[in-house]
Amino acid sequence: MPAAVPLVDLSPWYAGTPEGQAAVAAEIDRALRESGFLLVTGHGVPSELRDGTRELARRFFALPTEVKQRYAVTVGGRGWLPPGVEANGYAEGTETPPDLKESYSAGADAGVGDPEVDGFWFQPNVWPAEVPGLAATAREYMARMRALSDDLLRVFAHALALEPDHFTRHTGRPTYTFNINRYPPLTSVGPPEPGQFRIGPHTDFGTVTVLDRQSGAGGLQVCTAEGDWVDAPFDEAAFTVNIGDLMARWTGDRWRSTRHRVLPPQAAAPDEDLVSLIFFYETDHDARITSLAPPLGRAAYPEVLASAYLKEKLDAITMS
Repeated sequence: MPAAVPLVDLSPWYAGTPEGQAAVAAEIDRALRESGFLLVTGHGVPSELRDGTRELARRFFALPTEVKQRYAVTVGGRGWLPPGVEANGYAEGTETPPDLKESYSAGADAGVGDPEVDGFWFQPNVWPAEVPGLAATAREYMARMRALSDDLLRVFAHALALEPDHFTRHTGRPTYTFNINRYPPLTSVGPPEPGQFRIGPHTDFGTVTVLDRQSGAGGLQVCTAEGDWVDAPFDEAAFTVNIGDLMARWTGDRWRSTRHRVLPPQAAAPDEDLVSLIFFYETDHDARITSLAPPLGRAAYPEVLASAYLKEKLDAITMS
């Protein structure tokens, strides 16, 4: 396993002993300083829920395009993101072809009562009538991901010797997005264009991302601190976890929001068809994010309103 992405067992954290929690927190602090990515086991999320969510999503993706089109949206919407609507490389200012994927997107829908805020950040989730089990299963999955994300934020606070709710006091009614990404096979999409990926090089935008992925030749790569691209290790029992730009900013760049990408389909595996479950966690829409001061933080950024900061990032990757 490349040292760039360490494996951390969360079981000692949940066991609740001071020694175990301190050890887990120290491992995660080290991982986020050196890599920005880690694998976590001992998270308690049933494999049956992960497998069931993926299988139901595959049933949706297998529907005829004209049926899926009834649920079509663009980035930031709730429903089907068809091929061609997203290019993550634009977040870095790089003009790239569209990402070679299709997605089904859901997210936080418990509004705050402000129509302008709710209309973007807390849109009602839309579920395909053709796959009746997807709604309940995806809701359960999102609930488990939100709970795990809040647990990770508590570990983060412990790692930095902050108040236990330093981060979670800002996640009372958080924004989050759940994207189910399908990466079609080479036999379906054809050879990639120059500079085209399943997901182009980018950093995530929020606080913490929890990824349940499948292993493949055209899979996830992580950029090391030295600027080298390495294949992310895979453990079937583990989630891949990384932080986003907002958390890096919050910690004054103590922790890395790391570039990553998903390789295009590979000629050596022309039938490879992968589905990833990606939970992007953020904060309350009106949270004001202030960098941690030295010695914890290394850079002092101007305070930002979370929703304004994130909206600008999302706009950058949307294909017009």
